[in-house]
Amino acid sequence: MNTSYRELKERLAEIVDLEKTAELLRWDQQVKMPPGGSAARAERLATLGRIAHERFVDPGIGRLLDGLESFEESRPYDSVEASLVRVTRRDWRKARRVPSDLLVELTRAAALAYPAWVEARQRSDFSLFLPHVERQFELRRRYVDCFDDFDEPYDVLLDDFEPEMRTAQVRRVFERLKAEQIPLVEAVGERGHADHPPGHYPVERQRRFERDVVDRFGFDPEAWRCDETVHPFESAPSRNDIRITTRHFEDSLDGLFAAMHEFGHGLYEHQVAPELERTPLCRGASLGLHESQSRMWENLVGRSRPFWRFFWPRLKETFPQALGDVETDDWFHLVNRVQPSLIRVEADEVTYNLHIILRFELEQDLLSGHLKPTDLPEAWNARMEEYLGVEVPDDRRGVLQDVHWAGGHIGYFPTYALGNVIAAQIWERVQEDLPDLESEFEQGEFGSLRAWLGENLHKHGRKFTTAETLERVVGAPLDPEPYLRYLRDKMESAYALPGSAGPSESSAG
Repeated sequence: MNTSYRELKERLAEIVDLEKTAELLRWDQQVKMPPGGSAARAERLATLGRIAHERFVDPGIGRLLDGLESFEESRPYDSVEASLVRVTRRDWRKARRVPSDLLVELTRAAALAYPAWVEARQRSDFSLFLPHVERQFELRRRYVDCFDDFDEPYDVLLDDFEPEMRTAQVRRVFERLKAEQIPLVEAVGERGHADHPPGHYPVERQRRFERDVVDRFGFDPEAWRCDETVHPFESAPSRNDIRITTRHFEDSLDGLFAAMHEFGHGLYEHQVAPELERTPLCRGASLGLHESQSRMWENLVGRSRPFWRFFWPRLKETFPQALGDVETDDWFHLVNRVQPSLIRVEADEVTYNLHIILRFELEQDLLSGHLKPTDLPEAWNARMEEYLGVEVPDDRRGVLQDVHWAGGHIGYFPTYALGNVIAAQIWERVQEDLPDLESEFEQGEFGSLRAWLGENLHKHGRKFTTAETLERVVGAPLDPEPYLRYLRDKMESAYALPGSAGPSESSAG
């Protein structure tokens, strides 16, 4: 092995160890840590972040990368060696422009903002969280100022989550989604409205049923765990240490879909090729691709008729008093209801992207200064009324519902809607390659899908960009049309709509 390449791998492995230790501390903060530990945890995370950043931007890494140019060129583009050098060089060039002191401030601010967000959300009082929102956007402006080679400020933040994608491209895709999905919501109208049958859904029974579902999906108790939290998320300290979370309400079964969603994230991390462990390649290629996997398992699998043909009798047995009189078709309509609502993570497939577009637009306004944080609740509520026709009754169910701004994850939200788009593109290819997939779902078997995703997408980790991945997996660039076709077909089938909601267009990518 090339000695410079070996040294680069060794140095990167130590940096990954630091980053994964910080990830474990963040998981603990949101799942297990008592509230009193917040201040000390902020300092621990800031220290780890500073050390990892300083080690990564060390000029020695740059010299190693420079010396490996011919080595990289001598290897196939998709080899581990060429990919590691290529991806590390890109990361290094961006990271070295951010001062360590600023990175420490960003990390500390995020750790301190989380408990403030929890309290503000519990009290439904945005004023308690306002100073942290102001701080996060002020720090992100300083971060953006470190770069002068992007077309617009938001590009810098989007690039952290969706490498090499630009705001203008996302804006075109989102305009296409808005143009089709707003009329589709109107076309479905009240036919799509449905509520969980009134009744009691004991949490322990919910957990047992969820475990049956994710076990069949591929949950391995030797490598996975599932816990309760305020805002569901997934964390992967390693390929064989996958931690998913969910939340439960005794008057609904929304926790089931959160568990399936987070399983999709966890499976992506779990099925990365073993040789990528302890390298920067050992995670999903982008958050849009990551979200495509969670939305695939939650929606394309978990809200499908074949899935419920298998699981519906088991769900009725689990909750006989609440669901004893409900028929399979009624349940299918319930889990695919189209009903504008307040909460993003509980939104249906047709309205979900409108929640994301709202946040995408507000983030840009906050970053540019066109919108002041003090005016954020009012702006939020106005766009909820405009896009979804929903009146927001309080901050808890409005501007405080998401944890992302507490963590400084500005630029993250667009990846959710991009994930929906990408999931449908991949799904069309999956169905071509696996024609018996629906019959397998009806038998409670999901191994073929899991294996196909592992072989065609997951094992590559971060070797390729989103655009490169889509070309390799589906042979096309980012395109919203497969997703819009999927929605139209599903809604026409479920609600007998008179034709599609609008004409198709070519790729917005």
